[in-house]
Amino acid sequence: MTKQTGGMTQRPFGMTQRPVPVIGQGTWYIDHGDRAAAVAALRKGIDLGMTHIDTAEMYGDAELVVADAVDSRRDQTFIVSKVLPSNASRRGTITACERSLKRLRTDRLDCYLLHWRGQYSLTETVAAFEELVTAGKILSWGVSNFDADDLDELLGVAGAGRIACNQVLYHLQERAIEHSVIPWCEAHGVAVVAYSPFGHNEFPQPGSAGGRVLETIARAHGATPRQVALAFLTRRASVFAIPKASSAGHAADNAAAGHLTLTKDDIAALEKAFPRGKEPRSLPML
Repeated sequence: MTKQTGGMTQRPFGMTQRPVPVIGQGTWYIDHGDRAAAVAALRKGIDLGMTHIDTAEMYGDAELVVADAVDSRRDQTFIVSKVLPSNASRRGTITACERSLKRLRTDRLDCYLLHWRGQYSLTETVAAFEELVTAGKILSWGVSNFDADDLDELLGVAGAGRIACNQVLYHLQERAIEHSVIPWCEAHGVAVVAYSPFGHNEFPQPGSAGGRVLETIARAHGATPRQVALAFLTRRASVFAIPKASSAGHAADNAAAGHLTLTKDDIAALEKAFPRGKEPRSLPML
């Protein structure tokens, strides 16, 4: 059941059924700028209800930035990290998780993901995830960058009711997951988490055809084009988004999308302006 908490919409996070804010916070490259500003942005996001914080061992010092931001507020947050495929053997996954826990200064992760498929079998990685669950070091696990056929294979290894989420590339100009991935996840109770929801330097420019549609809808709602984009991506109950913010003001702008509801006409206009196109042969990823 969807609910509002402090203005931020929350939804059950896949099979975990834990209420998680529809708009969370990404941290890729967050360690590349001013450290104090990055910490302030994450803290502001938490204040505004964006308690879902996503990071990864691949993201340099991002886990350290998250640790500073969360500090004494760990119990208020839903922290996700990821293991690199090169570390995803049974023993390697456990070692990587313990390293992330130390860097994050916490005793558990709310969800732990395989960043993408690599050389190790899913059987090894899933066995490690389940061992970590039993030990209380992670509360749930999922994957990232998995297409529908990958998810079929994973389901065969893990069984029903074990996969919490699939984190995938999703933005206005990259809607490939709507063909097969989102329907698969919805059919199996798996949350979909949209990373890079503004694209990678691809957000529609003001004055462009798509930009004008965003601006028109934004004006009607007293919102910004980026808030409209986030509301569009999270229009389905299975989908969450994790935009990154480099400043407290940017975090506040993202958070406001968590209580924006688009009309059917708004959604139809955006679908026309940003058509999903044909299903690609392979899942797009960054």
